[in-house]
Amino acid sequence: MSQQWDAAFYDQRHAYVYNYGADLLPLLDPQPGERILDAGCGTGQLTARIAEAGAEVHGIDHSADMIAKARTAFPALRFDVADLTSFTTTEKYDAIFSNAVLHWVKNAAAAARCFSSALVPGGRFVVEFGGLHNVATVCEAAGTPHPWYFPGIPEYGAILEGAGIELRQAWLFPRPTKMDDPVSGLRDWIQMFGAHWLDLVPEAEREAWFTRVEAATRPKLFRDGNWYIDYWRLRLVAVKA
Repeated sequence: MSQQWDAAFYDQRHAYVYNYGADLLPLLDPQPGERILDAGCGTGQLTARIAEAGAEVHGIDHSADMIAKARTAFPALRFDVADLTSFTTTEKYDAIFSNAVLHWVKNAAAAARCFSSALVPGGRFVVEFGGLHNVATVCEAAGTPHPWYFPGIPEYGAILEGAGIELRQAWLFPRPTKMDDPVSGLRDWIQMFGAHWLDLVPEAEREAWFTRVEAATRPKLFRDGNWYIDYWRLRLVAVKA
């Protein structure tokens, strides 16, 4: 199974990912001169918003395609390809920000250790990602395993505590998310994020597979003429001890 990131398709049909992520910025509260790491920065839209506050921001992402697009869109900012479970840095950050990324990181303990190592004492950790119950309807309809990690508050809080990061605030909440295209919205979402499922379906059978998944999810996910993905978000604010 593989996950390929099409940065152009991401910006064209899935801008809601970083548009919703903007709600996290008041919790981050970036200050002029602060050093902030955007962990899983994607195409850099929120990295740029953080920089507008006067912070010195560094965006990292596992996808070379995403980083290339971020560098083109925001050439004055710093972006690097990096793995969140193994990155190292000689500089320390006043805060780490991450939006819609950590559900891709199954080795959460390794990532937490990297985050802790990168933060100054008292440094802030402000993140949001898919939590318990996330996209359950789509996963059930797909009928095969998925690669994501959707923890609840106690589970992820314990992982952070084990790495020396103290949980201060946490929310787990539903956020049904409207897709951009009323006809192809569910397919667009699967094509962007569900390569692991499509890899298991022969090309000649994909149309029938999409039709079956749409039929199975339509009663819960299609309303008012639009597709809505059944997102549940886990939002955390923590501080390095």
